[in-house]
Amino acid sequence: MRSTGVRTRQASHDLVAPVERPLESDYRPARPVDIGRAVSAQRHGTNDPTFLATAPLGAGGVVWRVSRTPLGVATLALRQRVGGSVRAAAWGPGAPWALDQLPALCGAHDDPDGFDASRHPSVAEWHRRHPDLRIGRTDLVFDALVSAIMEQKVTSMQAFSAWRSIVTWYGERAPGPTPRPMFAPPDIDGWRHVPSWAWHRAGLEPPQSRTIVESARRGTAIVRAATAAADGESRDRVFISLRGVGIWTSAETRIRAFGDPDAVSTGDYHLAHQVGFALTGHRTDDDGMLELLEPFAGHRQRVIRLIYVGSSLEPRRGPRLSPEDHRDR
Repeated sequence: MRSTGVRTRQASHDLVAPVERPLESDYRPARPVDIGRAVSAQRHGTNDPTFLATAPLGAGGVVWRVSRTPLGVATLALRQRVGGSVRAAAWGPGAPWALDQLPALCGAHDDPDGFDASRHPSVAEWHRRHPDLRIGRTDLVFDALVSAIMEQKVTSMQAFSAWRSIVTWYGERAPGPTPRPMFAPPDIDGWRHVPSWAWHRAGLEPPQSRTIVESARRGTAIVRAATAAADGESRDRVFISLRGVGIWTSAETRIRAFGDPDAVSTGDYHLAHQVGFALTGHRTDDDGMLELLEPFAGHRQRVIRLIYVGSSLEPRRGPRLSPEDHRDR
């Protein structure tokens, strides 16, 4: 049953139901993959209630991810073994789906063939040092769309805080022995029924909250159309048909849900500056960024990932932004 208010967390000393036995699986990538990086790209800030890493994969750590699959909520725990294989355990009604989708989450469907890194010497060097970089996908379209809408025109701190609050208040408690309380996002109908006061309390601006609620009214049709679309341009047309969704939000959704290796989030506050600095040593704007990335058409998102993994990012200038908070206390 959906909550009508803020969830009250269960005290640690309360009795809890016995944990069900998980479904387990071993995933052996066909080629070297930095699985930790492929999976952690889906994280929404340090305190994301859907994601927790106890330590880096490959260093004895476990990555916990909670999602709402087409079969229901699932908790997924991943541990990378020596040699690159991944031991996965999953709990909840969505566990079979989560294990079936695991290779895609870890980047198995991301094909770097045809990527000519030699078109720029720095890109070639980053690619040489990180040949295991893959772009994972969740195949969960509406969750990706909502998280991208929350990040429109606000700081990451504001967006991640709003995501954490709404998912914790209106999501569903994760099954399994998670190290701390974790939650799956609401379903499409749940997003539609989040009350206006809750969005305000979470710190999300009215344009974003209205866009999420209005998108949820068409959510099932949007998911179906985006999944069936043949390419990125077709998916852009699907997402941009929603009022309040522009090209940046569409690109971010394509990256997260479908692992689109060519998507570029034009309109981003920092991205063009970082791409320009990494490839030329100087800032540029969106047009300049697209010109720099044009030789890598088909793999522009891959180049962006390599920049963030392999290059020295542009130094921050000026004081860090302190967003104003107009909520009643």
